[in-house]
Amino acid sequence: MAGIGNVFLGDDGFGVEVARRLRIRGGLPEGVELMDVGIRGMHLAYRLLDGYDGLLLIDTMHGDGPPGTVYRIEHDSDAPARGSGLDGHGMDPGSVLALLGELATANGVRRPVGRILVVGCEPASLDEHMGLSAPVAAAVGPALLAVDELLALLLESPAERTGDRPDRSVARRVT
Repeated sequence: MAGIGNVFLGDDGFGVEVARRLRIRGGLPEGVELMDVGIRGMHLAYRLLDGYDGLLLIDTMHGDGPPGTVYRIEHDSDAPARGSGLDGHGMDPGSVLALLGELATANGVRRPVGRILVVGCEPASLDEHMGLSAPVAAAVGPALLAVDELLALLLESPAERTGDRPDRSVARRVT
């Protein structure tokens, strides 16, 4: 599980804040790793090469909802990856996963991560300032619940890294 974001860009720090709250709360199931990735997307991509049954990313994302909307989505690992746009200090999850695909191919790894789920939040402001906006701060609680639900889903039916995935969609808006 990885919290992603830049705390110096307002609501972009959402994933980092959710990861912080998860760490404080504790009680994660055995075998679940929690990383506050921040802006170290390249580090995450290299770490994922070690192989994981599942990955839960937490970050801001733009959907069709108002600021503070929490989304639950499943990344389509079989879809063609877009270019990685290497930036060692601030890669979005799509770029991290594209880089992971390139690294896996270069290293002869067929599929380093099984099922990939995302808890995202619609930002209000990504301007240079610290702290979450009121609607995004209010979304942290619902995001923690979404993390718990998706983590349980990953643990009950992890995808095989061979390419097989359960035929279940988790895409939906939760708040």
